[in-house]
Amino acid sequence: MNIALLGYGRMGKEIEKIALDRNHVIIHKISQDIASYDFTEVDVAIDFSIPSAAFENITHCMKHQIPVISGTTGWLEKYDEVVKLCEAEKGAFIYASNFSLGVNIFFEMNAYLAKMMSQLEDYSVNVEEIHHTKKLDAPSGTAITLAEGIMQHTNYNDWKLDKAESDTEIPIVAKRIPDVPGTHEITYTSAIDTISIKHEAHNRQGFALGAVVAAEWIQGKTGVYSMKDVLNI
Repeated sequence: MNIALLGYGRMGKEIEKIALDRNHVIIHKISQDIASYDFTEVDVAIDFSIPSAAFENITHCMKHQIPVISGTTGWLEKYDEVVKLCEAEKGAFIYASNFSLGVNIFFEMNAYLAKMMSQLEDYSVNVEEIHHTKKLDAPSGTAITLAEGIMQHTNYNDWKLDKAESDTEIPIVAKRIPDVPGTHEITYTSAIDTISIKHEAHNRQGFALGAVVAAEWIQGKTGVYSMKDVLNI
């Protein structure tokens, strides 16, 4: 595949390594001014840019019939617009708050545990995420996805950063510590005991590998997909 990297920070460089190892070609490394690049020979774009650039990057690719894999968080208020554009242009799009294969298994574990805990009123839940100090958004998109997974199967109907304001809100604690790729923990607490599940990334390779696997999977497809489709889970 010929890949355009939209955003060439630490994640972009990690994706480049994985892609080259899997015999793909990096045709563009774009940090700004996407409109000045020729996309004629691009097979897929992988977007790990910044929230303020993501929507422009994605829509530009859609209008040029380039499939897009996006792992940028913090822009999702415009997600529905991207879905409509993808349908109109008969494009292909995957957004994931986290492309790590392990994290996507963790999402399924989280949903399954939430189903079981929904019957136990004595437990309260909270989400904690830890990332490096250069991460721009808080809470992480992964933490929000985890909270949404809990809400789908329980009486919780919203989340709040740091501290919940009611019994139906899930508190998400966001910590920023140097050189932490990403740690997420779900904890259910009662007066009797504590139950928790945790995913801890050791490096960025898992995120990069998942994004490249998704880019390989989406070739020849149209529509809006998720990592559940890619992993068939």
